[in-house]
Amino acid sequence: MQTIKGIQLNNFSQIKAISFYLPEKKLSNEDLFREFGTLTSNEIFKRVGVKERRIRGVGEIGSDLAFKSSQLLFEEHGIDKKEIDFLLFCTEGLDYKGPATACIMQERLGLRKSVGAMDVPMGCAGFTNGLVVAKALIESGQFKHVLLQTADIPSSVIHPNDLELRMLFGDAGASTLISASEEKGIGDFIVGTDGSGAQDLIVRKSNTRTPVDEEWLREHADAGGMVFGRMEMDGLEVFSFSMREVPKMVNQILEKNELTLDDIDLFVFHQANSFILKMLARKLQLQQEKVYNCMEYMGNTVSASVPIALYCAQQEGKIPQGSKVLIAAFGIGFSWSGTVLRY
Repeated sequence: MQTIKGIQLNNFSQIKAISFYLPEKKLSNEDLFREFGTLTSNEIFKRVGVKERRIRGVGEIGSDLAFKSSQLLFEEHGIDKKEIDFLLFCTEGLDYKGPATACIMQERLGLRKSVGAMDVPMGCAGFTNGLVVAKALIESGQFKHVLLQTADIPSSVIHPNDLELRMLFGDAGASTLISASEEKGIGDFIVGTDGSGAQDLIVRKSNTRTPVDEEWLREHADAGGMVFGRMEMDGLEVFSFSMREVPKMVNQILEKNELTLDDIDLFVFHQANSFILKMLARKLQLQQEKVYNCMEYMGNTVSASVPIALYCAQQEGKIPQGSKVLIAAFGIGFSWSGTVLRY
């Protein structure tokens, strides 16, 4: 352990535990076919690789899903929440513009008052960007246990008539405990940002730049006013961005961590849609079974997708001890980040 100006640096950090929570309400492809009468259940599945997704309950918001996932984390893994010394909360749907939702979550979870708390609203790349911050906090030597919550409710900003988005996205929350370690569990990161793509995936009328007004409420009266804003996505531009930046990021991650494609046992990408996952495997010349996909019964869960995928892959025995897993997330912003996890 190194010491700089009286601060002891923790050499490494690692993911210690993950739990996730899905809302009770289910929205199946059959439900969408009955409502729209256009694409059949099988046609929807072929297009996005999803058969079912979860939708928040009445009055349920992202922090509620995060709270429930953290309760499961404490229960399932026997974690003493008194040991947590920093809380990171990631969502595109914060409780308020102020105070930070992480501060509210500290009180809800019953964490000690000496805990640090910070919001990291980063959308689809939220988990990996949050992991960047958690790793830095721990390896600075100032903190030992960081709780990273990732939760999103995309259904709240999708117009009821927008089949393209409704068939893709699902609501979910996940909680991840990152702790100091004697071994390098979290590798070196590659991060990137291209704000020129901000308009290609955006939630309009959702904040101070363009707040909801009377005209908006009238135009969206049939959808309850869309008071949280409305998601708009240029699917072709998002796909082009993914194919352009993600393979490049993967190669940069490997180079920075002094690894090759063959050294990686499993690739866990943001679960954007099944077609993108298949195309990434093809472009990187990977066997499909090495690119994990758990979208079928939950859809694209935004910031929660990568931790949920890691949890499910472990439960399925796809990440045995000694595995190297490359994680990479990308999306709204445009933003992207990734690293290698060692188990």
